[in-house]
Amino acid sequence: MTRAEGTRAPGRPASASREDVLEAAIAVFLAGKRVDVNAIAAQLGVGRASIYRWFGSRDGLLGAAVARQLEKVVAYADRGCRETGGERLTTVLNRAIDLIVENDALRSYFDNESTAALRLITRGDGIVHRSAVALVERFIERAESEGYRPPIERDTLAYALVRLWEAFLYNDAVAGFRGDVDRLRKVQTALLRA
Repeated sequence: MTRAEGTRAPGRPASASREDVLEAAIAVFLAGKRVDVNAIAAQLGVGRASIYRWFGSRDGLLGAAVARQLEKVVAYADRGCRETGGERLTTVLNRAIDLIVENDALRSYFDNESTAALRLITRGDGIVHRSAVALVERFIERAESEGYRPPIERDTLAYALVRLWEAFLYNDAVAGFRGDVDRLRKVQTALLRA
């Protein structure tokens, strides 16, 4: 008897993919729980070695999860925005700041792992910082295509804006997640309109 096309032979189920692992880590993070590589590996039936090969470390997996969530937050902030150019850029980035500050999962992460969280999010060579800069740079580029003229080079402006977010939002992270959102919005808006 031959197997029907598209079916697998009985035995061990197919291993989870890198994307499955990332989505599982995001779900744990959004639930406000500690991202545990062993638990995710057991849940998905994938070896820890595979997770470490894909992400390098627990911090690598967590960083990828936070970076992906940041992309979703900025995309959500952009949804429904009717402005164009520099006005859109300012509005979207200011909305993104509000959403980041209101994020319960991020607040829980900072409450539970403040020093590690600060390092993971603000390290210049880390995935979260690099992803944030690239994301902001893409939004600046889109604004330029709609007539916006940035006051400085796009990559420098994106870097400066992300460093502003880090300074204003996470400056007291070790003492608890809080941010000076109003001042950040003022500085960001002034820089974008300079």
